[in-house]
Amino acid sequence: MSETQPVPRKVLMTADTVGGGWSYALELACGLADQGVEVALATLGSPLDELQRDRAGRIPHLKVFESSFKPEWMEDAWRDVERAGDWLLGLEDRFAPDLVHLNGYVHASLPWSVPRVIAGHSCVLSWWEAVRKEPAPESWDHYQDEVRAGLAAADLVVVPSAARMASLVHHYGPLHRARVIHDGRDVRQLRPAAKEPNVFAIGRMSDEARNLEALESVAPNVPWPIFVAGDHLPEEQSDATDARPHHTRRLGRLSQRALSAWLGRSSIFVLPARYEPYASCVMDAALAGCALVLGDIPNLRELWRNRAVFVPPDDPEALEHALLGLIREPGRLHSLAAGARTRAIERTTERMVDEYLDAYSEVLAFEEASSKEIEGPFPRLMAV
Repeated sequence: MSETQPVPRKVLMTADTVGGGWSYALELACGLADQGVEVALATLGSPLDELQRDRAGRIPHLKVFESSFKPEWMEDAWRDVERAGDWLLGLEDRFAPDLVHLNGYVHASLPWSVPRVIAGHSCVLSWWEAVRKEPAPESWDHYQDEVRAGLAAADLVVVPSAARMASLVHHYGPLHRARVIHDGRDVRQLRPAAKEPNVFAIGRMSDEARNLEALESVAPNVPWPIFVAGDHLPEEQSDATDARPHHTRRLGRLSQRALSAWLGRSSIFVLPARYEPYASCVMDAALAGCALVLGDIPNLRELWRNRAVFVPPDDPEALEHALLGLIREPGRLHSLAAGARTRAIERTTERMVDEYLDAYSEVLAFEEASSKEIEGPFPRLMAV
């Protein structure tokens, strides 16, 4: 980042409180805080639980503004989306940010007084295509139009992979200003421990995208136990309350400390996903020294090529073969685990934050130049 480029002092960021989006937003907010950037985090969806509130409270220069408005990806959300827009504009007036970072699409069309950056990790249309194997029904046409308008209004669209960029272009048309910034993780938080003969997974068994139900069919034929930790959900919806007989061993939702301990001692991490836009859990598993068995989908293959075993998501035999192959070949298991950890260590929070700050600065510089009616190409950004 050039010393002459403007640097944001304050960023207003939106965040969905469910799943990987929350982890990503907090990781970025924490990294920005370390660089002296004050962040206002405006939450949508479920209220923060005690663990989330505690973790957010540990981040300096972070102000959290909570709401219970439905995110745009939920059904029948448009009334909430409109009300959330008014609320967000009110936060802009109160917080006076230099830039708005949206972890969603539709609100980029609001009449912001500062530049807006979209981080585009997932969307309904790509989820439907990957999970249901068909285009989203016509009931989502309005969503498509609103997302397309939001993307057009953004000063910059950031995506975590080239595969994700191609997906956005496929569903919503060309992106005029876009760049890839890989998600990062704090490498100090997870380390390998003494490994035990077990397989570990994270998520809800009912989640069609993560496809962990596939583990039920292969578990009886795998000699190592397969443990599944629950994803973030209200307690009454936890998979730990599932009374059906099952072959995997359900752990329920774990604290971050307990989750790190499980990853540290697990030998294999498995995620036979049909769709996984964030995959922070894969980064955590790699940092913890697990060998990775992943669904063969474009973004996971792009990010973990030659560092994981890939299986077609809907092929239980391939999943079983992959797990048995690693169990029977400890040398290959250790080699893959070491390679995955090496790659994960390269994708630090610091690197992610530096790239975001560079992008923010270029957006602000372009806005400053435009306000002075200086014409020129947008620096170093790709037209897609």
